[in-house]
Amino acid sequence: MLKIEVCEIRGHCPVYREGDLIVIKDPEIDLERTDKLCTHALSTILHYTTALENGVKPLELGLNKEDENVAYVQCVDPGESYTGGGTVVFKVDIE
Repeated sequence: MLKIEVCEIRGHCPVYREGDLIVIKDPEIDLERTDKLCTHALSTILHYTTALENGVKPLELGLNKEDENVAYVQCVDPGESYTGGGTVVFKVDIE
């Protein structure tokens, strides 16, 4: 299971607030435990879910600089000076 938490917002995000959660278990998004979903964020997160749930270490994927079960990814919105939006950084806990 992956517990994905919004840990930082650079600029303005119209969807997320710090602390919001997305919970993924196998191929399912747990909608009861997920606060919100954004297609910009999902496009990045879904690239890594299968690998992380199947034991590939975040360090091997370049998603952490420590040997931990935590990965960091961000949405694809480049932010304020380009789109008027914001880039969201997610902390992915692998449970």
